[in-house]
Amino acid sequence: MTAEVTRSSFLSMQVCIPTDWSDDQVREFAERENPCGTTNGWQIRRDGDEALAGCAERVTCEQRGGHVHVMLDA
Repeated sequence: MTAEVTRSSFLSMQVCIPTDWSDDQVREFAERENPCGTTNGWQIRRDGDEALAGCAERVTCEQRGGHVHVMLDA
């Protein structure tokens, strides 16, 4: 299985990616699939970010073994 965009809005996006992907791979995939258009590009929501509402930075995907969900912001 490969990575996929699972949710997308103007300022945020959720991706489902292989667990072993680096942060750089996550951002490169996000930019390729849905170019951000800002100077900084897509940024991964980090542990402790209020917008994660207590969830982890990388959340295990229930449907796809070996994958995690990551949220990104513009």
